[in-house]
Amino acid sequence: MPRQVPRAADKIRAALAVLFLLLGCSPAATAADSGAVARGAYLATAAGCENCHTDQAHGGRPYAGGPGLATPFGTFYSPNITPDSQTGIGRWSDAQFVRALREGVRPDGANYFPVFPYPSFTGITDDDALAIKAYLFSLPAVRQANRPHDVSFPVSWRFLQSGWKLLFFTPGPFRPAPGRTATYNRGAYLVTALAHCGECHTPRNFLGAPDPDRFLAGTPDGPDGKKVPNITSDLKAGIGNWSEDDIVGVLTDGHKPDFDFVSGTMGKVVEDTARLTEEDRRAIAIFLKSVPAVSTP
Repeated sequence: MPRQVPRAADKIRAALAVLFLLLGCSPAATAADSGAVARGAYLATAAGCENCHTDQAHGGRPYAGGPGLATPFGTFYSPNITPDSQTGIGRWSDAQFVRALREGVRPDGANYFPVFPYPSFTGITDDDALAIKAYLFSLPAVRQANRPHDVSFPVSWRFLQSGWKLLFFTPGPFRPAPGRTATYNRGAYLVTALAHCGECHTPRNFLGAPDPDRFLAGTPDGPDGKKVPNITSDLKAGIGNWSEDDIVGVLTDGHKPDFDFVSGTMGKVVEDTARLTEEDRRAIAIFLKSVPAVSTP
């Protein structure tokens, strides 16, 4: 029989297989990695990571840190979370990344200040946390040193945060409510953990801890001292008169039932929620409609 000549496609497949073996990976593993990166990008959008970690006002590189958040305790600057090995998180292990989100602890063992919303991010599942890490590590590394916080003594002592945690921090992860639908629990996960809505919409005590009895009740002195609305089901001060579709509308393009549009910080949030799936926006709406009414002035 005449010798069969390999086709061009067969040669290409063979070459790719050799390449994958040389790189120590397989096509299936690469596809899985790509899937994790894509899922992590979606989750990072839901969490608003880019808005907090990008100095957009000064043309900063994405995720390279920089914006300051003014609080009663001082001004805190978000860090570089690109995979740069010197100034970013390029040397972090999976365990260190999960611990930062779950426990609010840096790789060197020091506490984060709770301006980093780890009290909410603690609810993020390990799988979602590692998907976010995979996405962040797929980004270009940016060599940009972190700006030190402008925080006065004694708040600047990080070890004091251990006492704050004992008083106010409940570690996760999120646990679905039994007897509730999957859609409700998805909304609860997004609102309370990943999208950390309570970090802005819940009043805080004099030590900066959210008041669980006034969850999502709004505050006159939110981020940078600006008002944040009540989004409980209260009929007068909150969104009790809003339908699920009204809430979905705000999350889609920022339009409110009174034909006005959100602005400021919420406008930035809507840029992220607009990129969520319709199912996730609906889940958020269903959960918010279930939040007990809290009356505020």
